[in-house]
Amino acid sequence: MADMAGPPVLSTPATHILEQDKVSPAILPHSPQSLEQICIRYEIDRTIAEIKQGQWRRIALQFPDSMLPDAPTVFEQLSQRLNQPSAKPSNAVHGDPPSPTPTIEGSHPPRLFILADTSYGACCVDEIAAEHVNADVVIHYGRACLSPTVRLPVVHVFTKPPLAIDSVVKTFKSTYGDYNQAIILMSDVTFASHLNPIGTILQAHGYSSIFVTDVIHNPTSPLPNRTVPPSVDGNPDKLQRWQLFHISSPPDSLLLTLSSRVSSIHIYPTDTADSIQDTAVLPTSVAVALRRRYALLTSVSRIPIFGILINTLSVKNYLDIVENVRCSISRAGKKSYTFVVGKINAAKLANFSEIGAWVVIGCWESSLIDSTEFWKPVLTPFELKLALASDEERIWTGEWKSDFQSILVEEAQEDALTTPDVKNDVPETDSIDQDGDLDSEPESAPPEFDLRTGRYISQSRPMHTQSGAKGSKINGNGLEKGHTALVRRAKGDIVTIGGQASPGAEFLQADRTWRGLGSDPEIDYDSSKDFAGALEEGRSGVARGYVNGQSTARS
Repeated sequence: MADMAGPPVLSTPATHILEQDKVSPAILPHSPQSLEQICIRYEIDRTIAEIKQGQWRRIALQFPDSMLPDAPTVFEQLSQRLNQPSAKPSNAVHGDPPSPTPTIEGSHPPRLFILADTSYGACCVDEIAAEHVNADVVIHYGRACLSPTVRLPVVHVFTKPPLAIDSVVKTFKSTYGDYNQAIILMSDVTFASHLNPIGTILQAHGYSSIFVTDVIHNPTSPLPNRTVPPSVDGNPDKLQRWQLFHISSPPDSLLLTLSSRVSSIHIYPTDTADSIQDTAVLPTSVAVALRRRYALLTSVSRIPIFGILINTLSVKNYLDIVENVRCSISRAGKKSYTFVVGKINAAKLANFSEIGAWVVIGCWESSLIDSTEFWKPVLTPFELKLALASDEERIWTGEWKSDFQSILVEEAQEDALTTPDVKNDVPETDSIDQDGDLDSEPESAPPEFDLRTGRYISQSRPMHTQSGAKGSKINGNGLEKGHTALVRRAKGDIVTIGGQASPGAEFLQADRTWRGLGSDPEIDYDSSKDFAGALEEGRSGVARGYVNGQSTARS
């Protein structure tokens, strides 16, 4: 990440006003589509059966932006078929005999709502928007991160975009010449329905060691949200003998995770109209990306203030990881501030210049953010754990984890193996003596330097310098009771608010020149300049005509 001398320019060029983000043609709705194609692609029959089985009456339909043109048609088809009398079921799957369909009890028909804008990423279930309409269930369309939710049940409809199977088979055969090689066949969730036919064709061509993955709801799996070969189950290290053939380009977080677990990756592109070209081997480019992430987390190891970005309110256990991150930062002697944001951008984060680095708490796919356009680095909880470790303990093995659930599981296992005596064996530190001098421990600590610039860092762990005074008492709120006697402020101490050390307030006092509306101006009374002035009446009135001061003319 390149160093920036100041905050980035937060205005948008006029040429970018009408530009839209490029969307992969593979996930764009094929226009025009017949009614039958839409019913098959959006699995109308299965959706109706799920709704009636769950007896849900208020249904939220969540579409990504690329599928919103089809949303009215899907809404209409679901409404019509849900309101059909039970005596005339029309939900039989093609080729299957009709069967009795459960009906939704109640006098009022089910109500459907389209969620046109998501609070966070399109891959996440937007429970916040669904609760605004008191929804009983969310029908999520398109690709999904499959993170476990907290409040509402979810029905995932991955849709079924077309795929040139003959081209995939041709590319696979040109990539793997050894028919006995162990290969995992995997794809994006939207193309998962094509994997079994492709696997059957490849096995007929003589490939004997192919494993076709199935979609599961488990981001902590060695292959996130996918099944693993039976020989690997229980021992993820055995994945290193397998190669991976992936249909469609995976997200960056998934690509980094897979690259550290399998021997090599080949990707069949689906973002072009003509997907007949050979795929490219990715270990080299992934290795470069991993080195950049490691350099990024190493550069923030001396930062004193972290910002915790809560980028989800739907993923299960998100409050647990927030508390875990906060405690980890506190144990390292650093300060953290918590922010709740929607969609993250550089303009939002640049408002807080005192924050040295950010930690994103979100779904496992959206937590990995390329922070080249941001003023300060943006990390994942896994990266933060490495950044807070000492230089002797920080060992980079190339492993990558994007799901914070696995971090919680690992730390719970470590706590279970730790005896109570070890947990309570915390060395006590001396405090400020009666003369007001600091104890010798912070002064005897080895100096810290920025690994990139070589500069000495005087206060990388500001919370370690704030130790309680001898004989101090703690009140019920966990804060130290104030003393009536005047105490000399020790050198190196930072500003405190309510008895708590506040590096943010220290930054505000020392570095910021503008401190917000209502702040008192700093007046140099020793100067001969006259600061006094007469008060004048300003502009008043309404928008259709203002009055300036004592004048009666409207402007």
